Amino acid sequence: MSQTLTSTMPPENGFKRASTVLLSGDRPYLLYIAFALLLVVFSAASPVFFSVDNFLNIGRQTALVSIIAVGMTFVIVTGQIDLSVASTLALSGMTAALAMQHISNNWVLGAVVGIATGGIVGLINGTLTTHLAIPSFLVTLGMLGIARGIALIVTDTKPVLITNQEYWDVFGEGYFAGVPVPVLWTVLIFAIGAVLLHGSTFGRRVYATGGNASAARYSGINVKRTTTISFVLTGALAGLAALVLTARSHAARPDVAQGLELDVIAAVILGGSSLFGGRGLIVGTLLGSLIIGVLNNGLVLTGVSSALQVVIKGVIIIAAVAFSKK
Repeated sequence: MSQTLTSTMPPENGFKRASTVLLSGDRPYLLYIAFALLLVVFSAASPVFFSVDNFLNIGRQTALVSIIAVGMTFVIVTGQIDLSVASTLALSGMTAALAMQHISNNWVLGAVVGIATGGIVGLINGTLTTHLAIPSFLVTLGMLGIARGIALIVTDTKPVLITNQEYWDVFGEGYFAGVPVPVLWTVLIFAIGAVLLHGSTFGRRVYATGGNASAARYSGINVKRTTTISFVLTGALAGLAALVLTARSHAARPDVAQGLELDVIAAVILGGSSLFGGRGLIVGTLLGSLIIGVLNNGLVLTGVSSALQVVIKGVIIIAAVAFSKK
């Protein structure tokens, strides 16, 4: 009887099954296809797109977004968000430059001060979010203005020049085996982020916190600490991104990177992380960042207006959020 019933059941729709796998937020298969399509389209549209020099240029251009996006992945997987990363970058760059200008023109000092500044901002964000139970959206929206305002005040809106050649080489202008150092920093941070999120106890706590905070708490996980550390990590990486930017421009400016947080969040969501927490992949974030970089680069090479570029990126963000819904 059961054998008869089984034989009369219609076979599973192969297209539907394939679509389900491709659209799954847990696996970035759709991203692989989207990335490959972008490469094909822009290679056909511009003769200079598909070249080693242009790909290295894309790597340099996306370094800021990629580095911060690793930290943002942790924050979003915990079910939070950080809107202050661009302002944190601006403030971190200013403190790094001021430390080298007024204390010691030493690139190590500048690096430590810049990254520490970002970490402190992240600590404040995480503490206010977890201990005062204020939504992270509101906390980091406020910090967006505070950090940017402090960066403007401490220098009276003027840039601070950086004259340390080693600083330029280590973070912005140097090469190793023919690869620009911003690209190498990006690769290093993604490797560390992948190990931390997917291969450590802390990473499992991050997933548990975002998946079900109450269950994580009952299982002995310190949810507040896990969330706060994720914010600190994001702030510190914003500080590292500030070093890359200031080393490339030889100066720190308080008005840089405005709107960068949107690209960072878009990269993480494009990569399959859920805004509702509990789901995300570092490799997905890398692909999301590269897609944004390829889009920006390809649209410029093909002569698309800046206004239309903003529209296209907005459409992509909305589509990504739609696919990220559980």
